[in-house]
Amino acid sequence: MKLVYFAWVRESIGKGAEEIEVPADVKTVGDLIAHLATLGEEYAHAFKVPEIIRAAIDQDHVDHDEAIGDAREIALFPPMTGG
Repeated sequence: MKLVYFAWVRESIGKGAEEIEVPADVKTVGDLIAHLATLGEEYAHAFKVPEIIRAAIDQDHVDHDEAIGDAREIALFPPMTGG
C-alpha cells in the first residue's frame, strides 16, 4: 500500500511517501496510524496525537474508523487551515 505524507507529518517522518505491507490486524485508518506510531521515533513523533491526523483514501477524505480495505493510496496530513 502506498502512503503519502504531507506538511509536518512528512517533515517528522523524513519522507513524502512510501510503500508498506500492512499487517492483517490493521483494518481501519485509526489502526494504521497506531501501527505507524510503532515504527520508530520519527513515526511516534509524527503520530503522537493521532486524533488530529486527517486522512484520505484514494483521494477521498475519511474518518479514522473508515476501513482501509484494498485502498491503493492513503494520505495522512495535519489539520488544514485556510486563508
